[in-house]
Formats: sequence, structure tokens, C-alpha cells
Amino acid sequence: MNRRPLIVAAAAVGVLATAAFALPELPDLPPGLVADKIDSKVYKEAGERFASAADAPTGEQAPFALPSWIPKDATDVRVRIGTSGEAKMIRFTPGATPLDAPQCDTGTPKPMDVPALHANWWPESLQEGARAECRGAHQYQVAVRGKQVYAWTDGTPSPSSAGSRDDAAHAPRTQG
Repeated sequence: MNRRPLIVAAAAVGVLATAAFALPELPDLPPGLVADKIDSKVYKEAGERFASAADAPTGEQAPFALPSWIPKDATDVRVRIGTSGEAKMIRFTPGATPLDAPQCDTGTPKPMDVPALHANWWPESLQEGARAECRGAHQYQVAVRGKQVYAWTDGTPSPSSAGSRDDAAHAPRTQG
């Protein structure tokens, strides 16, 4: 019996399994590569990077739209989303516009863990010192570490949202 095809098949399966776990931990790869496909199909995740918050998309159907409380002059913005839910992780460097203190004016924020998303730019632990941010449709947890701001949501509705939305694109438009 020729065992060579079995050995080749087993090796190929091993390489593919290793790639599925290792590729999300590699540095950001150009779009369209194998890592994007694995993230999308296996992990049900997607990621984007923007030079500034002003470069991020807006609109109700834009999955990478940022919450309105993130200043437009924030730079090096990274967003990771769960494609099968509302989980989102955001990291950015604040610009000259000061970051408002996180706030929840109405209601009590719910406890929230960091979403189970994979990103090599996300630190191990952020729970300590994180504060709730409830402006918009979703409640976020926000933590500042060094010169970076980290924000995440698991899709928990904001206690202050009565049908409001996260992003500025949902604000009423004025004529002019």
C-alpha cells in the first residue's frame, strides 16, 4: 500500500490548521490575502485601519463607522468587528481635540467583557480602569493606556439610547 498520498494529505491539513491559528496574530497584511479570508470565514471577523477618524466611513450600514464621541482628528485608528454580531474593538491615538471624559448620563451601564475578537494590536488586559461610555446606541468601555485609547462593545444597548445611533451620520441633517 502506498502511504505517500496519506502523508501528503496529513501534512497539508496540518499546514492549513496552523495557518488558521497563526495568521490573525501576524502583523497587518495587505487586504485580499489569505488572512482576510480566514478571519472572515473561520473567525467571523473583519478589520480596517484608517489614517484618521475622519477617514472612517459613516452611515447606518457602515460596519466600520466610529462612534460620534471619537474626535475626527484622532489618528492611527484601528477597528475590529465581529461579522456575525455587534462586537467591535477600536484603538486610536488622540489628536489635538481633547477626548471627552467617558460618560453615562442616563441609566446604569451594564458590566461588559472585552469581545472575543482577535487583534495583535489589542493588549492582554484592559478591564482595570475602564469606564463606561453610553452616548449613542451602544454602550462602550473605554480605557486609556499610554498614548492609545481603546474602546470596545459587545453590542450592549446604551442605557441612554432611545433609538439613537452610534455614529454621527445618524444625526439630523440640516439644509444648506
